[in-house]
Amino acid sequence: MIQMFSISKTYPSRITVLSDLHLEIQAGEFVFVAGPSGSGKSTLLRILFGAEKPSSGEVIVNGIRLTRPGFKKIHRLRRTMGIISPDFKLLENRNVMENVAFPLEVKGHAPNEIEGKVSGALRRVGLQQREKDSILSLSAGEKQQVVVARALVDDPQLLLADEPTGVLDNRMTEEMMEIFSELHQKGTTIVFATQDTSLVQRYPHRMIPLSAGGRGVVEQSEGV
Repeated sequence: MIQMFSISKTYPSRITVLSDLHLEIQAGEFVFVAGPSGSGKSTLLRILFGAEKPSSGEVIVNGIRLTRPGFKKIHRLRRTMGIISPDFKLLENRNVMENVAFPLEVKGHAPNEIEGKVSGALRRVGLQQREKDSILSLSAGEKQQVVVARALVDDPQLLLADEPTGVLDNRMTEEMMEIFSELHQKGTTIVFATQDTSLVQRYPHRMIPLSAGGRGVVEQSEGV
């Protein structure tokens, strides 16, 4: 599903966050990308969905070479992905249901199909009673639930989750991890970036640690 060869990323400020990174993730695998703030977790995910380009190296996602010169099909590839971002990126002029429905509308799904998929996604994250509520009325945790529902609504082949439980309490974190586990069991490939070492210890998935200071992958291990 994912191949990264000799990936490096240096920003104009001359800060290097990834250096000579090599990574392979199989279809259907659940992988934690773990490391402290500034270790390059978010940058790695942003490269995978085409929001950023690496300074050097090659990236292949689902058979598509993202780093090919002139590549313009990133929107088509993103239709197979679910993306969970820590900054929410919710539409404040739309209610909860409309936010979750938005990616389906972009893909051209029929209205009755959209309604069914959105209701199912909101039920999975426990927000079925809030579908008509304004985004501005939600807590940070509830906004994150909406983001998760939006990412899951069309059963993505690949889920890129950047700190998806970072603003959730312990109970909601456990419920979200159950959702991710169910998705994984159904065959979704999951790349889960986190600095919460307790999650990595509790769930037996492969862990790819990134070190601070832009040193990239230092080892790969199974969860304990």
